[in-house]
Amino acid sequence: MNNPLNAKNLDNSGRRIVVDPVTRIEGHMRCEVNVDENNIIRNAVSTGTMWRGLEVILNGRDPRDAWAFVERICGVCTGTHALTSVRAVEDALGIQVPLNAHLIRHMMDKTLQIHDHIVHFYHLHALDWVNPVNALKADPKATSELQQMVSPHHAKSSPGYFKDVQTRLKKFVESGQLGLFANGYWDNPAYKLPPEADLMAVSHYLEALDFQKEIVKIHTIFGGKNPHPNYMVGGVPCAINLDDVGASGAPINMTSLNYVLERIREAQEFTKNVYIPDVMAIASIYKDWLHGGGLAAENLLSYGTYSKVPYDKSTDLLPAGAIVNGNWDEVLPVDVRDPEQVQEFVDHSWYSYQGGKKGLHPWDGETDPNFELGPNTVGTKTDIKELDESAKYSWIKAPRWRGHAMEVGPLARYIIAYASGKEYVQEQVDTSLAAFNQATGHDLGIKQFLPSTLGRTLARALECQLCCDTMLEDWYQLVDNIKAGDSSTANVEKWDPSTWPKEAKGVGINEAPRGALGHWIKIKDGKIENYQAVVPTTWNGSPRDSQGNIGAFEASLLNTPMERPDEPVEILRTLHSFDPCLACSTHVMSEDGQELTKVKIR
Repeated sequence: MNNPLNAKNLDNSGRRIVVDPVTRIEGHMRCEVNVDENNIIRNAVSTGTMWRGLEVILNGRDPRDAWAFVERICGVCTGTHALTSVRAVEDALGIQVPLNAHLIRHMMDKTLQIHDHIVHFYHLHALDWVNPVNALKADPKATSELQQMVSPHHAKSSPGYFKDVQTRLKKFVESGQLGLFANGYWDNPAYKLPPEADLMAVSHYLEALDFQKEIVKIHTIFGGKNPHPNYMVGGVPCAINLDDVGASGAPINMTSLNYVLERIREAQEFTKNVYIPDVMAIASIYKDWLHGGGLAAENLLSYGTYSKVPYDKSTDLLPAGAIVNGNWDEVLPVDVRDPEQVQEFVDHSWYSYQGGKKGLHPWDGETDPNFELGPNTVGTKTDIKELDESAKYSWIKAPRWRGHAMEVGPLARYIIAYASGKEYVQEQVDTSLAAFNQATGHDLGIKQFLPSTLGRTLARALECQLCCDTMLEDWYQLVDNIKAGDSSTANVEKWDPSTWPKEAKGVGINEAPRGALGHWIKIKDGKIENYQAVVPTTWNGSPRDSQGNIGAFEASLLNTPMERPDEPVEILRTLHSFDPCLACSTHVMSEDGQELTKVKIR
């Protein structure tokens, strides 16, 4: 049987549509699609357009400093690279952190998830569904009634409130300076919301701006700052003293802990009364837009996260596992140390492997740039019109799990958790699907609804709720442990490099907001010998491999109908559901500061 998600079965003969850059994401991305005579996407090409280079920067450095460098890979998913990095070093050196550090790390990580998912939906993804200009036509009274129906417990729901928001929006639009709303395709029929739903969503967009600046203060308490809070190998760099109430003393006391508790409860309320109801309302109106599944129904990967018992992966709230070939009845075990499981290929990536090697496990990974365009490229290196996908066409490598292209992220985590029998997740999903079917008159099953752009967006909101609820449990467990007399936050027994073996290697894994994240490290003579990070967007945004298997971004766009190909709302809608985070480009410097290379962007 022909694999519809293999490049040899795609049709690139139709009209080529180029989206460059893809905006409202982190980093630099290009997407090209071919549409047939009915404006249905039959081929997709996803490209990462800048080289990160962090692995090169880390070679020869102190492993204890690695977290501070790799944390700068991204300014959006703050902290997750740092946490994964310290785990890699700790794994290599045989270090286990105290319970307090485990709980604080979990709270910092869940804070990131909550912040990232809410910012993603309202400030990056919502404009693919919501038409802010159309909100000017709304009746504030009817909007208030809609709010009461969608979420009766949300405090901000009066006609006067929505009238004030509409007045602010009207002044904004009439000024001729739409700012973030500029260059939108606001008359495109792909937008389906009635004016009242648009006004309600715009109001929540503004509320989310206020919310996001409060939730990240948890990072400033535990990690000293945000973005890029502080971490450390062996634990967390914050002292605990519940009897200290002064600002100059330990950062963790009952005053600061109670402040954290208030932020957690605010997050619970916002997620319950605003975020999830908004996602469900949008899904009910776009009820027939069940496109964007791609690999989500076929191949999924999760490293697992949020272990209730430290260092016991069997207690992960969202378990590790892999689903391949659409068999949701079997969740396969995942071992990131196994060189036969995780490999990266560069057949279609702008890199070269020495000796013509094929796939490499990250411990043996190489990061040697090799920028060259294929013979069928239209344009030049500095002005590419159309890429040649039969050749190298992306700065992203192609990671594979046992040879399979995989989708990672909240949707993958939730499908794997559901298939693994996690009751909390099953209840969330079943309740949401029942509500969707009741609101729309559909009778969809889980495999019909979840593997879609809408399902991917819903999974994020449900995970946000899980993080809020379990973060509250972490808080109480931390306070109880401290009250029992344990105030330790770091294990520094192996801080001194003289205690390390001559050679060591380790791996740190995490489930970042966008999916499975792994950092692999080799240490020799106290310095980093090799460092490789395979980030979620490496998995989702990968180009084709040597067998022609395509990545999750490309697969998700196939067979999607477009209203107006020159106004690619549908492309953005599905790509944004992944929340692409193409790792930030950095300068590569020699030890004495000599410039090695210069890239000029026109």
